[in-house]
Amino acid sequence: MNAWVARRSLDVKIAFAVTASAVLLAAAFASQTFAQSAAPYPGTVNLATKHSFDVLVERVEQAIAANKMGLVAQASASRGASSRGVKIPGNAVLEVFRNDYAVRMLAASVPAGIEAPLRIYVTENADRTASVTYRKPTAVFAPYGSKALDEMARELDPIFERIVRGAAGAG
Repeated sequence: MNAWVARRSLDVKIAFAVTASAVLLAAAFASQTFAQSAAPYPGTVNLATKHSFDVLVERVEQAIAANKMGLVAQASASRGASSRGVKIPGNAVLEVFRNDYAVRMLAASVPAGIEAPLRIYVTENADRTASVTYRKPTAVFAPYGSKALDEMARELDPIFERIVRGAAGAG
């Protein structure tokens, strides 16, 4: 009887290990596929441009100002890496908002404050051109289920579209 219990226990352990391995493999594949997607979230807009990375970043900065929004912060892993002597394709996250929208957002939903500032992402392509990606404000704020946030986001959608399309040279 002990041999049977030991064998059964081994069978269960093997079955568990095989199942766990399959789950981990599937998760890794799904994660890889998800990570490579240009638009993993609803409402994500991606525009390829003819501009170089540095030129596109500058154009986005100018378009933010032209549309009376504020460039709250900017982060760039590629510039940080370059300062350490490491070369990676250009990327920059430009964080954009304005205080009157921040006040309205927080009046509608304090938890929604984590979403501000909204982000515009510029990435360098293999052919040395650059792309610009952002999530529509209506998509960012939709999960909060607030009419006031939805109204504010509908006002922000065309502003962000003008910023990105203007910077990209697409209208």
